[in-house]
Amino acid sequence: MTFDKGSLILVDYTAKVKGSEDVFDTTIEEDAKKYSIHEPNVKYQPKLVSIGEVSYPVLKGLDEALAKTSVGDKLTVEVSPDKGFGERDTGKVRMIPTRKLGEDAEKVSVGDTIEVDNKRGIIRFIGSGRVQIDYNHRYAGKTILYEVNVIKSLDSPNDKIDGILKNRFPVEDTKVSFDLKDKEVSVNIPEEILRADGLQIMKHFIQLDIFKFVSTLEKVSFVETHVNKQVQEKKPEITKTKETITETKKTTPEQKTN
Repeated sequence: MTFDKGSLILVDYTAKVKGSEDVFDTTIEEDAKKYSIHEPNVKYQPKLVSIGEVSYPVLKGLDEALAKTSVGDKLTVEVSPDKGFGERDTGKVRMIPTRKLGEDAEKVSVGDTIEVDNKRGIIRFIGSGRVQIDYNHRYAGKTILYEVNVIKSLDSPNDKIDGILKNRFPVEDTKVSFDLKDKEVSVNIPEEILRADGLQIMKHFIQLDIFKFVSTLEKVSFVETHVNKQVQEKKPEITKTKETITETKKTTPEQKTN
C-alpha cells in the first residue's frame, strides 16, 4: 500500500553524498556518532514527513520515492541534483575584498560558512586581499543517497497529534502529553519550555498543523502548569513522640505482708 498526498509518516534515514563517505545528515543517534556528525543539542528521532506537503518536507526526490513505499520498507533512495539541493550555479560564486569581512577576516578559513550582505556562503579561497565566497548550497550539484527505513504511518487522530507534538517540542518524547476528547484536544506544555523564547511560535504552528491534519477537531487548548517549587522542596516537619512504657510489677503475698 502506497501513501496518498498529505499522509503523515515516520521515517529513519542516513544521508550521504554519492561517491564519497561524506555522511551529513541522519535521524539515528548511533549513526551520528559513528560518522562523527553528532551534535549534543540535536533531538535524534524518526523524522515526521508529510507526503507531497510543505508542512514537514524533505527533498523532492526523497518525497517522490517515499510516496511509493509502505510501512516496513527499507530502501536506498538516490536523489539527483535537480530534485535535491539544485544544480551548481557558477554565477553564485563571488570574489570580495577581505576587508569587507571586518573583524572576522582574521578568524575565517577555507570551508567556513559565513554571512555577508545577509546571504550565507562558503569560503572557497582566501588570498591576495580577496575572499571567494560560494553562495550555492554546500551540496549543490551533488547526488544524494538516502538509506531509509519507513517506520510508521500516522493514521489515527491520536497518532497524528502525538507525532506533531514530538516533532515541534524540543523535549524528550516522554514529556509530551495531551488529552483528546471528541472534537477538542488539550496540549500540556512541558515545564522545561514554559519560559522558552520561541514558545508562542511553537504553539502557533502546532495548532495550525493539528487543524490541518486532524480536520475533525474544533478546538486546541494549551495547558501550562506551574509548580511552586518552594513548597515542593520544603521537607515535611517530623514530630518525634516519646513512647513511655509503664511496667507493672507483680508482688507476691509475702511481699504484701512485709
